[in-house]
Amino acid sequence: MAQSSLGTTVPLRLGMVGGGHGAFIGNVHRMAARLDGAFELVAGAFSSRADVSRESGVALGLSPERCYPDFLAMIAAESARSDGIDAVSIVTPNHMHFAPAKAALEAGIHVICDKPLTATLEEARALALVRPAKGARFLLTHNYSAYPLVRQAREIVRSGELGPIRVVKVEYAQDWLAKPAAPGNRQADWRSDPSRSGLGGCIGDIGTHAYQLACFVTGLRAQAVAAQLTAFVSGRRLDDDAQLLLRFEGGAKGMLWASQVAVGCENSLRLRVYGENAGLEWEQEDPNRMWFCAYGQPRRLLTRAAAPGALPPANTGARLPPGHPEGYLEAFATLYHDFAAAIRGNSDRSDPELPGLVDGLDGMAFIAAAVESSSLDSRWTPLVPAEAT
Repeated sequence: MAQSSLGTTVPLRLGMVGGGHGAFIGNVHRMAARLDGAFELVAGAFSSRADVSRESGVALGLSPERCYPDFLAMIAAESARSDGIDAVSIVTPNHMHFAPAKAALEAGIHVICDKPLTATLEEARALALVRPAKGARFLLTHNYSAYPLVRQAREIVRSGELGPIRVVKVEYAQDWLAKPAAPGNRQADWRSDPSRSGLGGCIGDIGTHAYQLACFVTGLRAQAVAAQLTAFVSGRRLDDDAQLLLRFEGGAKGMLWASQVAVGCENSLRLRVYGENAGLEWEQEDPNRMWFCAYGQPRRLLTRAAAPGALPPANTGARLPPGHPEGYLEAFATLYHDFAAAIRGNSDRSDPELPGLVDGLDGMAFIAAAVESSSLDSRWTPLVPAEAT
């Protein structure tokens, strides 16, 4: 594999596993990868069906010879090319994260993987033991951590303005699975199939986003959970609603609610953090506004750059002047941009705490503990510490 010239603006060469015809998240990754010109898609194994992979790649403007029948063929061929891929983006269902990530890292190819990390905690631990060749790095695309005001919220917590954290409340509510999915709904099918999704349904799909957001902003990790996971829709094999209590390190207490049967909710991700001295609130559906309140003082509205107290992290992921909304796609693009900067050794605006293997392991430990707790009538269950080597 030929490395791109570090320190230049030449895009890194990107391959993709999954993301063929009809795939939602693959297109999101492709848009994010090219928004800042950090990556150029040049190859892919877009489907487990060779004909679909080829058709999908050609439709994206790729050379037919670089549209591969499977990820192993792509990694082998691209590693032998002088212009081979620098990184691979894995946008498959959960059960197909581990194998391509392992193969790519061992070949010295950087990995960008959709969340959760793998289908099982055992796979996650095995992936953490892989010794990447040629300094290959790993990014897990928890994109909500890259919203400008989320980064500002983390800096506010780090600054000590909130004081010791006492209460963390996070929720992610949707309604798209409130009824049985229509036949042929591929997005619903794999998410409700334990063989492809893993142990968790809603808890793995969006609960991990909520948990990672809470951890990212507060800097805390949960030590134990008491969970109630429910499949409200008859016949559904995995949970579509998750309600949890959390015990964080340092004594903070938390509540997490994730649901895909909350009628009237679209992508209602909301975080509230309360310390001894102040609190803050942020909602994904209104991402350019955050409420901050010091004890005994009026509530203060913070915007990305215009409000007093705005911190540099609120601007590092922004591309437009204040007042122009930036959201989901832009946050994904920020992760891609910052990962490219980290690969190149260029820290122009890269965040040294991009979500990676440790976050993925912690997320998988969170899912496993929640499932176990729920099976034990919501008994408090410890999270196994996540440590990547």
